Amino acid sequence: MPASPAVLTIDVIDRTSGAVRLPGSKSISNRALLLSALAEDETTLIHLLDADDTAVMRAALSKLGITSRAEAGKISVIGCRGQIPVRTARLELGNAGTAFRSLTAALAFSGGSYELDGVSRMRERPIADLVDSLNRLGARIRYIGVPGFPPLSIEPASQLSSDSATIKGNVSSQFLSGLLMAMPLVAPADGIRLTVEGKLISEPYVELTLSMMKQFGVVVDRDSDDYVVPKASYRSPGQYFVEGDASSASYFLALGAIAEGPVRVNGVGNSSVQGDVRFVDSLAEMGARVECGAQYIQAGAPPDGDRLKGIDADCNHIPDAAMTLAIVALFAEGPSTLRNVGSWRVKETDRIAAMATELRKVGAQVDEGKDWIRIVPPRQLREATIDTYDDHRMAMCFSLVAAGGVAVHIRDPGCVAKTFPDYFERLAELVR
Repeated sequence: MPASPAVLTIDVIDRTSGAVRLPGSKSISNRALLLSALAEDETTLIHLLDADDTAVMRAALSKLGITSRAEAGKISVIGCRGQIPVRTARLELGNAGTAFRSLTAALAFSGGSYELDGVSRMRERPIADLVDSLNRLGARIRYIGVPGFPPLSIEPASQLSSDSATIKGNVSSQFLSGLLMAMPLVAPADGIRLTVEGKLISEPYVELTLSMMKQFGVVVDRDSDDYVVPKASYRSPGQYFVEGDASSASYFLALGAIAEGPVRVNGVGNSSVQGDVRFVDSLAEMGARVECGAQYIQAGAPPDGDRLKGIDADCNHIPDAAMTLAIVALFAEGPSTLRNVGSWRVKETDRIAAMATELRKVGAQVDEGKDWIRIVPPRQLREATIDTYDDHRMAMCFSLVAAGGVAVHIRDPGCVAKTFPDYFERLAELVR
């Protein structure tokens, strides 16, 4: 692809309509790559996301001796039957949280020596809760730099010292997902019990993990707040289709709601296993016209020229798509409060602080707390240059401000390559 400009101007968007085919889900893609690598036999992944985060995971698996090949839009992965071939490696994992957290858990009891590192922001993202849980189980993980944060050193360990573990649930659901995917291969004969301490945030992502594990032959039992993981081997399903990314769908659905529409996204629908499809429930609550099918979702502006309405929403179930909801709030009548978004603080940037700063640039009045943000829309949006903090979702979210009658200038638009390299091209196809 050609080099991205330092600043991309999105001209005023009068109205939009049309349909867009979504890229594969990032969350599903990286889980599918890891489960395929750990499984018996070969798995062909169809519609896998082709972006920076999945490239990081594929490169890491290759360094670990996992063979894969790409052909005709498919990726075939040769599973290692739970035995990582390469026992000494240094892995550079960029800012891919799904790769870093899941590989930390998967390698903890593989019997090898590994170093895991990432970009400077990854070194600021906490991982102590996961490391503490693994070390209590007998892993030998230490911090190379600042305690509680990457980079990590993993020394050989192959046997659990306990048949139970606890994990805090209030920082990142990826910690629990990583443990769940790793434990079947090393659990004792009667299985292992994982207990979540406190409220589990972003629970739909854990449900996604459990659903995918089941498709690869491992069924986890639920007992109140506990997860009972059996000793089992992953089995390839042969082929695995990656559905469209529901988080990415939110930008186009929001555009349909604020710029007349309708806009339809294809590749994800009401049968999706992704929690972010529930973004459309919030759009509907605000007054947007919403239509869902098995493999599509469509959104348009409120009927009869009505305005969208501000909402007070618990966004625990849509942590990524909630960022898009903050932009839709700019076009609503009355304030909107988004609650239970504390996980934003430890993402690619501190998203609560970043969203507050940039929303104020375009004229909104914003209040923020530890795990909430309140947006009062302006009477008229202001043209602004948006800093993106090397965060793909900041760039994609704020491109929608152009539907408010002003141009918007996006710094470092190339950061969308993390999950959606051709996002701006897809956006342009819908604009009239």
